[in-house]
Amino acid sequence: MGPVSAIDGRLLRTHFSRHADDYDRYAAVQKRVVSRLVAQLAGSGPLTGLVLDVGTGTGALARELGSRHPDCRFVLSDLAHGMTRAARQHLPGALACDGDARALPFAAGCFRTVVSSSVYQWVDDLPAAFREIRRVLQPGGRFVVALFGRDTLFELRDAHRRATAECGSAHPSHVQEFPAAQEVASALEESGLPPGEFASFREVEWHRDVPDLLRQLKQIGASNAAADRPKGLASRQVMQRMMALYEERHRTPAGIPATYEVVCALATKTP
Repeated sequence: MGPVSAIDGRLLRTHFSRHADDYDRYAAVQKRVVSRLVAQLAGSGPLTGLVLDVGTGTGALARELGSRHPDCRFVLSDLAHGMTRAARQHLPGALACDGDARALPFAAGCFRTVVSSSVYQWVDDLPAAFREIRRVLQPGGRFVVALFGRDTLFELRDAHRRATAECGSAHPSHVQEFPAAQEVASALEESGLPPGEFASFREVEWHRDVPDLLRQLKQIGASNAAADRPKGLASRQVMQRMMALYEERHRTPAGIPATYEVVCALATKTP
């Protein structure tokens, strides 16, 4: 893998648990990604048996799939207890438990399908995590996944790096790094789940200004969880310069764009 930021799992769990009640109001891009995954599954054959939703969040993906496939049984799992609880409330007929994508708390070969949306960008060892998916899948079972790739929020990342350099900060820029599409494909291959379908595309969200974007990221729990982030708040000087650079380079009549690179894959476990 490339230089994806090491993740502080404790901090990640805290961020998302704290914002479980706000998530559905602010996660517009994540909702569009869910719709994309549901369409991808619809074109790959019927959904049957026991389905695991890894990093379920508030259960949006399982809810959409359940409405289309009422005979399926769902297991909902998330690292953040607040999210697991919220998903369980939305799908009272599903089973739910807290679980880490890097060490799934399930027996081998117990799921016909595993799905996941907007989660694995927070996992810093993708080959190991995908091996866990292969372990819990039945032979012939499918894994359908979408995650955010390296170009996600490139406008914010570039502006912060330039601001940090210009202001002579003692700390390098610590904006979260996500995996490149090719790293995701390689991790699937390495784990024994070569993707039969693989694509990356961009979603753009528009904001009034940079503080509006930062508030939305905070409201869904997507704050920086890099293990090597500097302690304390970024300096006011760096933040002000970052916002000015973002505005100078990306402002349009429609507002400022926030670009998300979405990486999607569908893989089948061969015997």
